[in-house]
Amino acid sequence: MMNILFRLALILAALDGLLAVGIGAFAAHGLKATATAYQLDLIQTASQYQMVHAAAALGALWLADRGWTSAVAALALAAGAFVFGGALYAIALADLSLGMVAPVGGTLMLIGWAWILIGALVKAGR
Repeated sequence: MMNILFRLALILAALDGLLAVGIGAFAAHGLKATATAYQLDLIQTASQYQMVHAAAALGALWLADRGWTSAVAALALAAGAFVFGGALYAIALADLSLGMVAPVGGTLMLIGWAWILIGALVKAGR
């Protein structure tokens, strides 16, 4: 049975992947002629981080299902990617000043990776 953290992480990971592909493609095809290089770079960075961390969150869920880590790791990765990517998309597409929000997402992604690392070290020590 899927607990709430597992399910939330799975939903956020899927949403991250969906946004990464959708907004990345929109920028590459629909905004190429009108967006600045800076805006396109922000969107590319956001899409890249979102996609990588969506996949990482799915991997963390797989590890959690096998007892190597907790779904918290996956949730931190997926939520971090959502916040980080969302902040960069908002800056690029809506000219919103959310520069201080992006580091919160980055910190969440770091927490997710650290959680996996700690899980692996603890599991290896048993």
